[in-house]
Amino acid sequence: MSPERSQPKGSLKPQVYRDERPAEHFARFHARTRAKPPNWMYEVVRLIVTPYLLLFFRTRAIDSQKVPADGPVIIAPNHFSFLDHFFVAIYLRRKVQFMAKSQLFTFPMQVVYHNGGVFPVRRGHRDEEAFKTAHAVLARGGIVVMYCEGGRSRTGELGEAKPGIGRLALESGAPVVPCGLAGSERVRDWKRLQFPKVTLQFGDPIRFERVDAPDRAQCQAASEEIFARIQALWRGLRENGRSATVRAARAARRGGQATAAGR
Repeated sequence: MSPERSQPKGSLKPQVYRDERPAEHFARFHARTRAKPPNWMYEVVRLIVTPYLLLFFRTRAIDSQKVPADGPVIIAPNHFSFLDHFFVAIYLRRKVQFMAKSQLFTFPMQVVYHNGGVFPVRRGHRDEEAFKTAHAVLARGGIVVMYCEGGRSRTGELGEAKPGIGRLALESGAPVVPCGLAGSERVRDWKRLQFPKVTLQFGDPIRFERVDAPDRAQCQAASEEIFARIQALWRGLRENGRSATVRAARAARRGGQATAAGR
């Protein structure tokens, strides 16, 4: 697979890096997510979005069985597109909950997010409420999707690891499943009736020893370890392509099964 080209600068709206609405505005969204998992809205959105992603973007997931079948999990994909949340979720039987930028929480779509498993992180602020909500989801054995880069890369290349996901991983002790996502950097090409093929690959879970109050250096180090795994998966998809990656994943599974049988 040849490297995908960068998005034209004019194809994206300017980023808004600070949400001036007060923290109290988002309190009800956090309260609902902490109290209970997503409701029927999650299944409705899945039913609507899945055919679109499969038909137009020919989406394929590799090694989704590496996501634990139960218990708390943090899934860490790279991030290019608004649709990345859905690319990750449609291949998992478990319901996942997303930490998303607070600017998305405007009427009427906030009703969908509120009930469908999305909770806000207040952009431009040190948002402790978002971490409290993520911990609540993990404490009840749920899945949180959190981007290691903190936000979308707008260049078509990976960004840089931010300390947030390292902090959540260290404080919670939950396993982190890295995920490489290739092709979604060109999702906006649909406006020119060009639909890229999107492939994602889940990696082996990473487990960190729990730390009650990690400092910034510890959080950054954990984030960079996670990001290195994401980079390896993403580069493998870009350089080797979908077919070769699928064949390699199947061979690895067969090798693992043979080793287990021989014990």
